[in-house]
Amino acid sequence: MLRSRFDSEAEIHELHVSLLQGISVKGSGLTLHYHGRSDIPPLIEIREFSGNMGWTSLIHKPWHIRSIQLSGMNIHIPPKEARAEAPPLNWNVRARNVAVLVDELVAQDSRLELIPSDPKKTSHEFLIHRLTMHGVGLDQSATFTAKLTNAAPPGDIVTQGHFGSWEIEDPGQTPLVANYTFEDADLGVFHGISGILASKGKFGGILENIDVEGQTVTPDFTISMAGHPLLLKTDFQATVDGTNGNTLLHPVIAQFLHSTLVCSGGIVKAAKGPGREIVLDVTTDHARLEDLLRLALKSDKPMMTGAVRLKTKSVLSPGSGEIADRLQLDGRFGVGGAEFASAGIREKLESLSRHGQGKPEDEDAGSSDSELKGNFRLEDGQITFRDLTLGVTGATVELPAPTAFETRSSTSTEPYACRRSCRR
Repeated sequence: MLRSRFDSEAEIHELHVSLLQGISVKGSGLTLHYHGRSDIPPLIEIREFSGNMGWTSLIHKPWHIRSIQLSGMNIHIPPKEARAEAPPLNWNVRARNVAVLVDELVAQDSRLELIPSDPKKTSHEFLIHRLTMHGVGLDQSATFTAKLTNAAPPGDIVTQGHFGSWEIEDPGQTPLVANYTFEDADLGVFHGISGILASKGKFGGILENIDVEGQTVTPDFTISMAGHPLLLKTDFQATVDGTNGNTLLHPVIAQFLHSTLVCSGGIVKAAKGPGREIVLDVTTDHARLEDLLRLALKSDKPMMTGAVRLKTKSVLSPGSGEIADRLQLDGRFGVGGAEFASAGIREKLESLSRHGQGKPEDEDAGSSDSELKGNFRLEDGQITFRDLTLGVTGATVELPAPTAFETRSSTSTEPYACRRSCRR
């Protein structure tokens, strides 16, 4: 029956059957080789199993198995190419047509692995501590609850929903839909940030292509080089591609303080070396400069305030170094209603404004409110500005030549050091 139901070669290392009180079965080493193939990982491996049913269950259709207990189950979903290479084994049709329904199935310490098409790429794994399913039949959907531990960031996931029916010819097309809660996720495993994240939402689709949407809340999100904890909330939609392990984000809306960022892109295989990189297109029309500076700079008081419009390409490469050294940004920004914290700078801008208006002696004529815009690029810890334009009432200053700043170590009290003269 297993052979025909899963269209796989079945092996059992050890089997014990008792007929004293109904029918009881236990055993170990159950392996199902998809289409009988030994060149790819087995479709299903189960270290230990047991089950029981009553004699009267054989009289009625479907056969009712009271319970099944599994320990150490591994499910490997092969890539599309492997599933298409071999024809079905065409086991006994009569065995396939025997209707079986499992009232309760409990699996401990299970693992679901989605194998990518490219053998060089990392597979996508779901580690499931405990899985409980009710009404399990290969030709119908079953309800389930599960408890998982997420690998990175580490935290507990509890989920419940429906799984199946199992697609015999193409297991990767097996559908599922569920809600989830994710608690106590420690972001500190990602070098350069910290905070405890909680999330809730839902996911669904098929095993090899899962759509996820939900919300996250991190009350103490912190970028290490700045050291300012703040409340970060996100609403997100994403797709987990089981064929290559990539997670596509479309989009993520992040909110903190008085600012909102819209991010689209993905968590994908790094262009060079192992690991995954985060590639995003980031835009905002509703952000405050002082909020962005609080994320990046140690100073408690921002050197400048104002409304920000921003559009940038962001690439965060894998590694253990500081975020400022691994992050690449390439984009354009504009700051409206900008005001510098330094009284000296404000006085000079007011003087520039008065001279631009032709009223150098009129102290009431000048204004330090500024408009600032330009292009920027951050790479290897150095940020370079091009085509900077600073405008005040009556005057505009253009700095087309590049001006570069270098980020200092996180222990420095000054966030940036100018690499060339900035007075001009």
